[in-house]
Amino acid sequence: MMRVFHLCCLRGNKAGGVEENPGGARRRLPRLNIWNKQKNQHEEDRLDSVLQEDQEEEKQQEEQLEEISRRLILREEELFSLDVHREDEEDQLQRDIENLRIQIWITVHNTFTSSASRDLEVLRSAVASIQQQEEQDQRWKDCPKDQVPVWRPQRWLSTHNQLLQKMVESRLSQAAEENSRETDQLSSAVKKQVCRMGKRVKDDLLTVVTKVKSCYPAKIDILNVYAGLYHHAFSVRLAELTAADLEINDCSYLLFWVNHYYPREILKHKELDGLIKTACLGSLLQEGSLSRLEEQYLIHREEQIKLWLSTALKKEQESWLSEKAPEVIDSYYFSPLAIDVIQVVNSSLTEFSHTIKDQNKAQRLLVQLENFLCSYKKCLEDFVKGALGNVHAVIKAQLVCEQQLRDYITHQTGSLSEEQRRRCLDSLSAVRDCGYRCFTCPLHDKTKACLSQLWTSVWADGSLPVVDLLLDHLNQQLVDLADLKPACRQSLCCVLHQNMVLQYVKKMMKTRNKNREQQVAGAQRMIEDAQKLDRFFTEEGCRETSWLCVLLCSLAEVIRLQDPASIQLELVNLSRSFPDLSGPHVSALLSLKTGLSAADIRSIRLSVEENRLLDASTNQRPPFFSRIKVKWINNKMNQMGLKS
Repeated sequence: MMRVFHLCCLRGNKAGGVEENPGGARRRLPRLNIWNKQKNQHEEDRLDSVLQEDQEEEKQQEEQLEEISRRLILREEELFSLDVHREDEEDQLQRDIENLRIQIWITVHNTFTSSASRDLEVLRSAVASIQQQEEQDQRWKDCPKDQVPVWRPQRWLSTHNQLLQKMVESRLSQAAEENSRETDQLSSAVKKQVCRMGKRVKDDLLTVVTKVKSCYPAKIDILNVYAGLYHHAFSVRLAELTAADLEINDCSYLLFWVNHYYPREILKHKELDGLIKTACLGSLLQEGSLSRLEEQYLIHREEQIKLWLSTALKKEQESWLSEKAPEVIDSYYFSPLAIDVIQVVNSSLTEFSHTIKDQNKAQRLLVQLENFLCSYKKCLEDFVKGALGNVHAVIKAQLVCEQQLRDYITHQTGSLSEEQRRRCLDSLSAVRDCGYRCFTCPLHDKTKACLSQLWTSVWADGSLPVVDLLLDHLNQQLVDLADLKPACRQSLCCVLHQNMVLQYVKKMMKTRNKNREQQVAGAQRMIEDAQKLDRFFTEEGCRETSWLCVLLCSLAEVIRLQDPASIQLELVNLSRSFPDLSGPHVSALLSLKTGLSAADIRSIRLSVEENRLLDASTNQRPPFFSRIKVKWINNKMNQMGLKS
C-alpha cells in the first residue's frame, strides 16, 4: 500500500508543470512532449501494476489463514511421519503454529469492530482454520503419547469459545460505563446501565445473525453460542445491580427489561425470532431475585392504586356535598369519576403486563378496584339518604358513571377472575338500583293508586282507562329526565316498564273470583293494556322489554280460557318461557278460575311440573315471577282443600 501511496504522489507532480526555485521565482519547464508522454505512460503502467498486486495481496490475505493452517498441518504430518526429525524443524513448526493461532484470535477478537466484506472473509478463513486444527487434534487422538507433537491437542474451538466469553463480558462492561445520548433522558444510573447493556446485546446479536453467522458452519450454531454468552453475562450484571435495594422506579424498569423487552423485543426480534433457543436460556434473573423484585413492585403498585382511587372518590364526594350540580356535557349531567378510575386501572394494568411475568397476579391489583366499588356504593347510598337539593342531578351523573364502569368491567378480559367480575358487577348493580330508586319510588304510590282500579267494572267495560291515566302521569315525570344521558334514560325506562307490569300482575293475582263473562272481558282489557304499555315504552327506546307484552298476553289467555286442557297447555308454555314461574304462582293463577274442580287444578299443577325445562339456564328472559311473593296462596289452597 505504501508503494501505491508513493506512486500517487508522483502522479500528482507531472513533468511539464510549474516549478518553484529556491528564491521563490517561478519558471516554466520546457515541454518535452514525446518524452513526457512516455514517462507518464510508464508511471501509469507501474501504478496499475502495483494496484493489481495489492488486490492480489488482499485476496491472498483473505485465504491465507485457512491456507497457512492447511500447509502447517501438511508440514506436521510430513515431519512426524519420519522416524527421526530435526529439533530445529519441530521448534520452527511450533512457532509457526503459534503465530497462526495469534492471528486467528486477533481476527476473532475484531468480530464486532470491523464489518467490511473483506474482514468477514478473513473471519470465515479463521473459522475454517479452527475447524482444520480441531480435525487434526482428532487424528492424533488415538496415537501413542510419545509419538504425538507436544502442541497437540490444540483445542482451538474451546479456546475460541473462551475468547468469545471474554469478548462478550468486556463489551457489556464497556457498554455499561460508556456515555450515550440515547440514555440521557433516563432518570437514574441503574436505568442507564440496563438500557445501554440491553442495547449492546440487541445490536451484537443482530450483527451476528446478519453478518457473522455466515462465517461459521451450521453445526457450530454461532448465533446460539453468542446468545447464551450474552444472556449469561447480562444476567450476571443484573444480579449485581439487584444485590442492593433498588428504588421502586429502578425496580420497575429492570423488571420491564427482564420480563418484557428482553424476551419479546430482543430475543423475538423479527430477524432473530425462531432462531434463538429461548427455552434453553431461561430468565435473566434467578427465581429468588425475580420474586423479590416483583413483590416489591406489586406492594408499591397496590398502595398507589388504592391511594389514587380513594383520592378520586373523596374529591367526587366533596363535590356532592357542596350541593353544586355536576357538569353538563352534550346537554346531560356528567361526572369524570368513571373515566378517572378507568384510566388509573388501565394504566396500571398496561404497566403491569410489561413488568410482571405471571399475568394472573394482576388480580392483586384489581382487588383495589373491588374495594373502590364497595366504597363508591356506600358513599352514594349515604348521600341519597341526606336528601340534599342536588341529589337528582348528582344521581343522573352517577348513572352515567355506573354505565361506563359496567361496560369496562364487562369487557375487561384476562385480568379479572370470574369471581372478581361478579363482585364488581354486584356493587355496580347496587349503585344503579340506588340511583333508579330516586326516580321510581316517587312514582310507586301513583302507580299503586291507578292500578287499584284494575278488575273493577269501570275498568272491565273500558269506561275507566287506568293505564292511559298512568302513562299520562309518567310522561310528565319523564320530562324531568331530559338531562339524563339517553342510554341511561332508556335503561331507567326499561326498569319502569318492568315495575309497572309487575304491579299490574300482583294486582291481578290478588283479585277476587270473577264469573266467566268478567274473566273474558278482563282478559281482553289486559291485552289492550299490554299493547299500550308496549307502545309507550318502545317509543322511549325500550325494545328489549317487549317480552313483557308477551307475558301479559299469555296471562290474559289463562284468564280467558275455560277448558281445563287448554288452560293446562297455556300454563305449560308459560312455565317453559318463564322458568321462575313456581308452583305457588301456578296455584295463584288457577285460583282465579271459578270453573275448575279440585281434580282439574291438581292435574294442571302436576302437568306443569312434569313439563318444565330441565335446563332453565337456556332461557334468556330476565326473572319476573320470582319478584312476586304469593305466600298468601297457601291459606287459600287450604280453604279449597288443595294443600298437598
